[in-house]
Amino acid sequence: SSESVSAPTAPWMRKPLFVNPSQLLDLRKSPIKKNSFNKQRLDKDLSEKVGNGRNKLAMRQIFRGIKKLQESRPSSEAAATEGSPKNFEFKFRPGELSGNPQDSKNDGCERNSETTDGFCIPLREAAEGEEVRLKAMPWQREAVGRMATNRPLMKAAKLNAIDELLLERLQNEAAKMRKWIKVKKLGVTPTVVDQVHSTWRSSRSQLALLKFDVPLNRCMSRAREIVEMKTGGIAIWKSKDLIAVYRGSESSNAQQSSASFSSLYERETDRLLDELGPRFVDWWLHKPLPVDADLLPQVVPGFKPPPRLCPPPFTRPQLFDDELTYLRKLARPLPTHFVLGRNNKLQGLAAAILKLWEKCHIAKIALKWGVQNTDNELMADELKRLTGGVLILRNKYLILLYRGKDFLPRKVAKAVAERNILLSTSQQLEEAARIKASEPFLIAEEEEEDSCSASLGGGTLAEFHDICTERSSMTMTEAELKKERLEKELENQQKSLSNLKRKIERSSRVLKKIKSEATYSEPDPDVEVLSNEELRSLRNLGMRNDNTLLLGRRGVYDGVIEGMHQHWKHREIVKVVTMQRKYSQIMLTAKTLEAESGGIVISVLKLKKGHAILVYRGKNYSRPKCVALNLLNKKDALSHSIERQRLGSLKFFSLQRETTINRLKRQL
Repeated sequence: SSESVSAPTAPWMRKPLFVNPSQLLDLRKSPIKKNSFNKQRLDKDLSEKVGNGRNKLAMRQIFRGIKKLQESRPSSEAAATEGSPKNFEFKFRPGELSGNPQDSKNDGCERNSETTDGFCIPLREAAEGEEVRLKAMPWQREAVGRMATNRPLMKAAKLNAIDELLLERLQNEAAKMRKWIKVKKLGVTPTVVDQVHSTWRSSRSQLALLKFDVPLNRCMSRAREIVEMKTGGIAIWKSKDLIAVYRGSESSNAQQSSASFSSLYERETDRLLDELGPRFVDWWLHKPLPVDADLLPQVVPGFKPPPRLCPPPFTRPQLFDDELTYLRKLARPLPTHFVLGRNNKLQGLAAAILKLWEKCHIAKIALKWGVQNTDNELMADELKRLTGGVLILRNKYLILLYRGKDFLPRKVAKAVAERNILLSTSQQLEEAARIKASEPFLIAEEEEEDSCSASLGGGTLAEFHDICTERSSMTMTEAELKKERLEKELENQQKSLSNLKRKIERSSRVLKKIKSEATYSEPDPDVEVLSNEELRSLRNLGMRNDNTLLLGRRGVYDGVIEGMHQHWKHREIVKVVTMQRKYSQIMLTAKTLEAESGGIVISVLKLKKGHAILVYRGKNYSRPKCVALNLLNKKDALSHSIERQRLGSLKFFSLQRETTINRLKRQL
């Protein structure tokens, strides 16, 4: 019929198939799910191209999208809504942005019957004189972390002092500059500042390009601050480790913002370090600036290490391994307290560290870059001696000193000293009162008995000291103790030497038994004579040969000789590589190979690893039927090598014991 259409047929159907259009299945439409509903996404304009979930970056992009929508509104609609904030209508209902349509049903706002796409929020009008505070966005709140500062605001304020056209022209010229001033490890020194000023005077654009080396190139924001502070210019362009500084006019320099923005972290650290000494202005990391230890006094009159007393809960002042690990982890987020550049005369720094330890348990000291003849080991030893602290970390960048478990603050140490003085005074008064009370009862005839009884025990402080001195005199002297210790050590060394000698005898017997199983051949007196030209050509041929025979720790045994004859089956020269180091051992191995194989040693060559022995088979060579029956097999050769190595080690240790015994005998 005219209404029927041709439907697709299977490969085995030869005739066309005509069906009614209503009976034809349209495969282009996707099947409808049971629980699906056509939900209109009204927030598509805001969140269609926004990624990163719900973090601050996504919120900032959504906020910018809302601003663009507000700016793109018609002027008539904006004029209608400006006068009456109560009539301001949003585009979305409360539940549609969050994906919960039930919230839109339970909202408390009065709907406009005419408008179905939005809802109104009643806004309260501010009274006269009332301060209106708007809640800041999450990315505009004041941060409290380590790097939380508003430095971009300061940077923008400095660049706003320059005209936009002039700033764009200067930045283009800075990008084309190919000559710069090198800022080395010492930082922005007076020499660098003079070079910048001379560059400003000589250049027409009043621009100077600086290239920073470590460590300032790791924190270019800090490098920009140092350059602007020391040169008085304005950093207008930055790329990797390059900064372009503009001289600027007097008016632009006067308009620079003098307000300093700092986070809570910086303010607290500055409050901690202000009392310790002057700051290090050339600090290469972010603020706060540490104290310059080189500007502290080298010698402090009357300085001495503080007294230490371990509290009762601790059994010893030393630290365990887990405590050291915990303290190192604890010191990572701490700010750097001092910057040091000299090795000795650190009494001023030690006094500042002791003052810091009253508020912070760990002192973090950085070492200056580019200062010659600095030794972190000498610095750490000097500080340990002056402060009595515990060194928990030392490298070429940092020194970490822990105050220790037995550290006493100044007030506590003063209280302990006063208490000790009071205790000693009370003991002396008690002793004087006891002696005065016992004087009327002393009898001259009983003095000897009293002295005898005092040896057993006394009640007064003086008698206690007398007993301690008598007991100390009864003990052995230091020389006698040293002699006894040396005699005991000598006895142990002699016993060890006797054991070594017994092992050497046993190892020698085993080695002699293994050697008796092999009989080495004598060198053949009738050797073929080769001319110098033949030796040279054969040497060159052997050097070009890549096929080698490796001689291992077993040495020369029957398998090595069989391998040489197998090589001679295909080529005239065999290259034997040995890893022996002594030249005498190498020559002995070459003579053994020559005697056992019947070949001719052409040369011994030095390789990158080991030596190569070139052996020529001879002009009248014929392969023997039985090869090297007089040599050791592979197993016996390994036993021979191990036993020889054991014998050498035993002889070495026995020689050490003999040397130690002779030294102890001389000391006795």
